[in-house]
Amino acid sequence: MMIHSVKHFKSVVFAFAIGVIALSSCSKKGGDDGLVYVPPVPAGPPVDKGWAFESAPTWADEFTNTGAPLSGNWDYDTGGGGWGNNELEYYTNTTNNASVANGILTITAKKENMGGMAYTSSRMVTRNKLDALYGRFEIKAKLPAGRGTWPAIWMLPTDRAYGDWPKSGEIDIMEHVGYDQDMVHFSTHSEAYYFKINTQKTITKKIDGASTAFHLYRVDWTPFAIRGYYDDVKVFEFTNEGTGYKVWPFDKRFHLLLNVAVGGDWGGAQGVDETIWPQKMEVDYVRYYKMIEK
Repeated sequence: MMIHSVKHFKSVVFAFAIGVIALSSCSKKGGDDGLVYVPPVPAGPPVDKGWAFESAPTWADEFTNTGAPLSGNWDYDTGGGGWGNNELEYYTNTTNNASVANGILTITAKKENMGGMAYTSSRMVTRNKLDALYGRFEIKAKLPAGRGTWPAIWMLPTDRAYGDWPKSGEIDIMEHVGYDQDMVHFSTHSEAYYFKINTQKTITKKIDGASTAFHLYRVDWTPFAIRGYYDDVKVFEFTNEGTGYKVWPFDKRFHLLLNVAVGGDWGGAQGVDETIWPQKMEVDYVRYYKMIEK
């Protein structure tokens, strides 16, 4: 009888413990009776394994065709409305604003009315064409010039697994505003570190001739860090703190964007020179190298 009671007591304790564990890993979803997964507490910063990258690109566009950019490589974000930054352009998906010739992709911003906006331009994306988790991205480009230009080479999450911007992250490989000629910016944004609360991780580097010559803009992205390079010189490093997605949402697929914005909160902070248009960003190539797993 005593042995039976002890066994019964142990089984009750065990069942209670399982219930506590189940409850601790789930929580009520507002508005229904379902349970949702609560992610475990992060284990801490990862170890830098010294990841390398494959020597040949897994995906590349050398822009050897003529006419429209290859539809197998590129899609477009289109429309106006300011794009969250009070920008002045309407993005199209035509060769009026994005075309390829003589081995060069040219994205052209023009002063012309469309869709209620005073300028047109292009915002090219590799979403659903190249969506990568980790790797090296290289883009060789020559930037536009003049007050009101705001070109960018950057990356956004394809799946937005952690929520809308900035929760799922952003990587800015290159940003340039024309009123601050040759000052080029590399930044990352997340829920904990982003520009609207002035905590973004960022650097500014002077590149002489950013708008008169081609320069190489690169990111090396691993589970340990995001590192930025201009003309193969490291200018930026942000390491994974291991504290979860609010700091490091960079463990999901991202895609690449190329665009030239007009005006906006940053690009138009000192006004827009209406006499300089059209302006163009030229791209010699885009290459992606897969990270070698360790």
